[in-house]
Amino acid sequence: MKNVKIYALSTCIHCKHCKEYLDERGQPYECVYVDRLAGEERSETIASIKKVNPNLSFPTVMVGSTVIVGFDKEQLEKALED
Repeated sequence: MKNVKIYALSTCIHCKHCKEYLDERGQPYECVYVDRLAGEERSETIASIKKVNPNLSFPTVMVGSTVIVGFDKEQLEKALED
């Protein structure tokens, strides 16, 4: 299985749907709720998201080296299967 990391907001419905989709597939993932971070950890996390998603929109999903912005089921499925 591929390494999957989700940068999300705890209040974001698209982030919730993305997590639900991965749960349904049985795909393990790491989820970082950016809005729950504070101080330097938050600043560093935002800086690393901006490197791959300058608009800093959520969810930002990393499947291996592939970056998917937003909950795009087709892109996510393709990235998981490649």
